[in-house]
Amino acid sequence: MRRTLFEDDHEAFRDSFRTFVQAEIVPHHDAWEQAGIVPRELFATAGRSGFLGIEIPEEYGGGGVRDFRFNAVMDEELMGCGAAAAGLGLSLHNDICLPYFMAYCNDEQRARWLPGIASGELITAIAMTEPGIGSDLASMSTTAIRDGDHYVVNGAKTFITNGINADLVITAVKTDPAEKHKGMSLVVVERGMEGFERGRNLDKLGQHAQDTAELSFTDVRVPVANLLGGQEGQGFAQLVGNLPQERLSIGYAAVASARYALGLTLDYVKERKAFGTPIGSFQNSRFVLAELDTEIDIAQHYVDACVRALDAGELTAADASKAKYWCTELQGRVVDRCLQLFGGYGYMTEYPIAKAFADARVTRIYGGTTEIMKEVIGRSLGL
Repeated sequence: MRRTLFEDDHEAFRDSFRTFVQAEIVPHHDAWEQAGIVPRELFATAGRSGFLGIEIPEEYGGGGVRDFRFNAVMDEELMGCGAAAAGLGLSLHNDICLPYFMAYCNDEQRARWLPGIASGELITAIAMTEPGIGSDLASMSTTAIRDGDHYVVNGAKTFITNGINADLVITAVKTDPAEKHKGMSLVVVERGMEGFERGRNLDKLGQHAQDTAELSFTDVRVPVANLLGGQEGQGFAQLVGNLPQERLSIGYAAVASARYALGLTLDYVKERKAFGTPIGSFQNSRFVLAELDTEIDIAQHYVDACVRALDAGELTAADASKAKYWCTELQGRVVDRCLQLFGGYGYMTEYPIAKAFADARVTRIYGGTTEIMKEVIGRSLGL
C-alpha cells in the first residue's frame, strides 16, 4: 500500500540528508563504535547543513518549520544505513530535547540557547532516570534548593544519552522534596558548572557509538534563570506533555530499523545457498519474510498516522504509547527472526544484522518500558 505521509519538500530533504549521512556518518561509524562516542563535530556539521533545530525560528538560526515529517525522514535515513547508535544523539537533540526548549523557554532563554542548539554548538540531553528508581520518576531524590538567585542541585542521574557530549542538560529535580509529582521542576544544568561531573561512559550491550553516561551533581549552583517554564512544581506536567513525541520518535525509528533488518535479510537469502538452492526459495524462508514484511507495513501506516496526529496537535499519550510498545516489540521480533535466517553468520558481530540485534534491545526499555506503555494504555481504557 502506497504511503502518503511525505510531500515533495520532504523527499528533497531526504535526498540532502541521505547525502550527508553517506558522507559524514557511514564512513566513520565503525570507528565511533570502537570509541564509544561520536565527535562533537558531527553536531556542528549537522547544524551547518541545516539538519538541527528545524522548528527553531529563523531569527535564532533554525529552519522555522514545525513539521515532524522532517524529523521522521531523518530517523528513517539514519536507521536505513545501520547508523542507529550514531543517529540516536541527533534524534535525541531534535526529537526529544528541543521540544522542551521550544515550549518552556522564556524570551531570554530562547535568545541564550536556541542559536547554539540550531548550530550544534550546544548539544542537549535530558536527565530523568536515577539509580534505583527506574520508571518511578516521582520518587527521584535529586534536589534543587533555592538559595537567593540560584538553586543548589545535589543528586545523581544515570543512563543519560548524550551524557558525555552534552552542554545543556534538562534535569528533573525536586524543588520541593516534601512533595512527589507536585515537587518536580526542570532546570537546565550547563557544561562547566562547578560540581557538575560526568561519570564513566557506560559499557552497553548495543548502541556502542552513543555516549550514555552517569551524571552527578554536588552543590551545583544553577541560576534560577535556568528554570524551565517560569514556575516551580511544573516539571512532571512538562515531562508528561512531551513524552508522546518522544515515544513516537522511538516507535517510528523502530519501524525503520525493522525495515532495515528485513532488507539485509532479503539480500542475504537471495545469495546464500543450501542444498544447491538459495535459502530464500525455501517455503519457511518465504513465509517468515512474508510475515515480517506484512507486520512492518501495518506498523508503518500506524506510525505515519501518529505523525499526522502529532503535527495536528492531536496525538494522545495512549496512542503514542501504542506506537512505542508495539513497534519496539516488532523491531525485536524482526531482528531476531532475520538473524535466524543468517544462521551462524548472524551471530558474528562483523555482520550488520548482529549489530542491529544488539542495538534493538534497548528500545523496549528507554523512553518508558513496554510494561509502562501497557499501563498508560490500560488507564486510558478506564481500568
